[in-house]
Amino acid sequence: MSDYNVKNLEPSDFDDLMYLEEEVFGAEGESTLGPYYVRLCCDFFGQHCFLCLNDGKPVGYLLSFVRDREAYCTTLAVTPEFQGTRAVPLLLRAFVGSIADRVDSCWFTVKADNKAARALHASLGATEIGVRHGFYGPTDERIVSKIDAAAFAKLRARYVRLGLLTPSRPVEPPSPMLYASPMLA
Repeated sequence: MSDYNVKNLEPSDFDDLMYLEEEVFGAEGESTLGPYYVRLCCDFFGQHCFLCLNDGKPVGYLLSFVRDREAYCTTLAVTPEFQGTRAVPLLLRAFVGSIADRVDSCWFTVKADNKAARALHASLGATEIGVRHGFYGPTDERIVSKIDAAAFAKLRARYVRLGLLTPSRPVEPPSPMLYASPMLA
């Protein structure tokens, strides 16, 4: 049986993430993340970013950022060989565990033809709320979805019920929004 390990990103994971970018996106002819962005994730934002290893080999990752009481899951990728395995649930468990007591909502973006990711977002409680034109360039369009506060509370409760999270103190109500979300800008 395979041995999976999910860990927070750290500076030494840079090469593994660049490798995974090529394996998942480059192999499909897609653009890959730039090294500057990957370096920022590894060096400064690892608290909410994760690498999944199988028998010590990098097989997937999740990148995200938290601002105020909102999370932004920017990338969830698993090599083709490990899609449909425990990699995605383990990455999601680590991610939800890292944000469960810190945020009230979570945003995602996805290409319209990525039915697997759209279904995954929906299973987490996300609702598609619009399309952002020109997301990564003039012709790129991304569906924007959000797990709102009520749905996030249900997701948190489900993870507690399943024993994936420990019960926590009540979450403080969100502060008034002083800015527009960059996902819809």
